[in-house]
Amino acid sequence: MIYLDYHATTPVDRRVADRIHHYMTEEFGNASSTDHAWGDRAEAAIKQAAKQVADLIGASPKEIIWTSGATESINLAIQGSLLAPLSRSGRGAGGEGKLFGRGAGGEGKHRIALMPLEHKAVLDTCRALEKRGWAELVYLQVDSKGRLNLEHLERVCAEGVSLLCVMAANNEIGNIYPIQKIGQISQHYGIPFLCDGSQAVGKIPVQFEAWGITYLAISAHKFYGPKGVGALVVRKGYHLEPLIFGGGHQRGMRSGTLNVPGIVGLGEACRLRSLEMEEDERAIASKRDRLQRMLLEKIPNLVVNGDIENRLAGNLHISIPGVPNSAVIARIRHKLAISTGSACSSGVEAPSHVLQAFSLPEEIVDGALRIGLGKFTTEEEINAAAEILVEAVTNIQQLSSAKPLRLGN
Repeated sequence: MIYLDYHATTPVDRRVADRIHHYMTEEFGNASSTDHAWGDRAEAAIKQAAKQVADLIGASPKEIIWTSGATESINLAIQGSLLAPLSRSGRGAGGEGKLFGRGAGGEGKHRIALMPLEHKAVLDTCRALEKRGWAELVYLQVDSKGRLNLEHLERVCAEGVSLLCVMAANNEIGNIYPIQKIGQISQHYGIPFLCDGSQAVGKIPVQFEAWGITYLAISAHKFYGPKGVGALVVRKGYHLEPLIFGGGHQRGMRSGTLNVPGIVGLGEACRLRSLEMEEDERAIASKRDRLQRMLLEKIPNLVVNGDIENRLAGNLHISIPGVPNSAVIARIRHKLAISTGSACSSGVEAPSHVLQAFSLPEEIVDGALRIGLGKFTTEEEINAAAEILVEAVTNIQQLSSAKPLRLGN
């Protein structure tokens, strides 16, 4: 079976797995144990991992908050900033000496600007706050390829926003967004900026400090690290109210015993991406382009979705009008691992909210397939995947065009 669902998760790099195993079986100390050497060594490993993460994304190690992954990081950033009071320095989560979101929305509500293409972790968290009457949501405009309208974004920011949420790269269509420009706009208007970097970190350059990002969410399993561990990078001078209480760990923003093996794995994955990302992504893009050419040559009317000039190297999001994606998946699921959309929405019988957000025709949405390549994808797998997909689509098209048998005279 061929695995081409790298947006959902990636295999753990063997070098990362070896580090994790060592800290599970040999250096198994609790980083909060201050009375013996095992605790000291665990704490040192945590500090090293923080430096490795910070080096990859252009941040300070002191800005790293460890979490269970991007979903927790996003929830902490959104909910924690909404609840955060002014600090003693007069600078709260919103910066500039203002209480976060105060007066930005109608009837004292917080006003949150976000793309309709955001991951469900962002959308559902914001909608939960809206449902409770705590927030007013403003959706940023995107075009038919999912590209963000920066002029509309700036107009929204000029009107007053409590929090701006824009992902670095989309988890379905692979679009890469101009985070540096967005960060400049948010800084100009003094607006905290949450960037979901889960699909981007380790695949494209990200500069947390230089680009004006306030909160950056990271998930290790998207770039060859372990599942269940991630980070939220919080810009110096900003504080978040915790969602998890007990012990006051991590500067009071996220309590709980640190997952030392997982954090070490995240750090090692970041170190390796710092060294290998550029070369790996160039090779991945070449394989993606070859697969795209083969499919376009052999499948009539195939459509490539998204912004093909600004997308992740490993992303190929296609639609085959008249061929339901569910029919394709049913025929290939034991040969080829691809998906119809986000893994976080798997099992949910609903069209992609990403494709619906930019008003694509129904047959494009119904025929959409997400293909994700990674550093372990081989040329042989690309050839075989093309054959499997072409055969499946051809069979479906032949069945749909065949005339039904006539019964009787």
